[in-house]
Amino acid sequence: MPTRKKSSAEKTSAVRKVVVTDYIESDLEWEKGVLEDRGIELDAFQLKGQPENEVYEKVKDADVIVVNMVRMPATLIDRLDNCKVIIRHGIGYDNVDVDACTRNNIQFANQPDYCTTDVAEHAISLIMASARKLFIARDTLENSSRRGEWDFSGLFPIRRMEGKVVGIIGLGRIGLQVARKLQSFGFRLIAADPYVDDSEFEKAGVERTDLDTLLARADFITIHTPLNSDTRSLVNRETLAKMKETAYVINTARGPIVDAGALAEALESKDIGGAAIDVYDDEPPSQAYPLFHHSNVILTPHSGWASVESAWAIREKIVGDILSIAEGGNPANMINGVKFSKTGLI
Repeated sequence: MPTRKKSSAEKTSAVRKVVVTDYIESDLEWEKGVLEDRGIELDAFQLKGQPENEVYEKVKDADVIVVNMVRMPATLIDRLDNCKVIIRHGIGYDNVDVDACTRNNIQFANQPDYCTTDVAEHAISLIMASARKLFIARDTLENSSRRGEWDFSGLFPIRRMEGKVVGIIGLGRIGLQVARKLQSFGFRLIAADPYVDDSEFEKAGVERTDLDTLLARADFITIHTPLNSDTRSLVNRETLAKMKETAYVINTARGPIVDAGALAEALESKDIGGAAIDVYDDEPPSQAYPLFHHSNVILTPHSGWASVESAWAIREKIVGDILSIAEGGNPANMINGVKFSKTGLI
């Protein structure tokens, strides 16, 4: 006999059990200790890539589910009779069906600011490494060492960064930090973001443009948007054709925002200058990934978020959210507007 779905009135904010579907930390002993002191059980698994039914069996009794990369589709969420809250371990949440959460009176939250500084720093590092051709420079040095004389073939031209145009697609938390940190380097900053007020552009000292203008003017295009139906394959054959032949594309947001096949073709035909990529459609990318064999592409292993500071910040924020829920409150950043009171959902 199927379990009866709990109504809004029955589903309260009490937390007895938390399940982590997958995690990147070496262990979760700190989290277990803090939660156990409050009478909350924590179970942790590594369920990425596992069948939906196996994920369901592990999470079906949880009051709170913490998910990193495991997919949470509607077919799974619709079966969660006990779950009150799903928390995404990270910023993006394209692996969770938020509409299904709302439909089932499940609160959904993410951690939008734990690594904004780190991703901004990573994007800037990739811009500068691309401009100075640092990864090609290493090959130049080793080839010259073997020859016993300098051989700069393949390295030049290198162009000065000062005065060049950085185009920021998405002027949210990370895009704003990129802009502010680049101010002192003499770049000219432009951005496209239809969801941000003019006042934010003015405060950041960034010129507002539309996307087509940004693509045509920018020497470096850095992407800081969420992945959704509007941004999937935003960088494609058509948009790449609008860029300068010397332009670089930097993506530290989400892999599917850039059509990797189209980017590889543009690099092969020298329609753009190069690229720097930290995120991929499939992670890690397979050996067939089309950008692996291009010398003018910098590839990093989805490490833009990574720092000692950010790793601890997200752990503390998620535990803080769980304790807030257990005390009848809400997570710090709610996405779908399902809120708790002391007596239940409101």
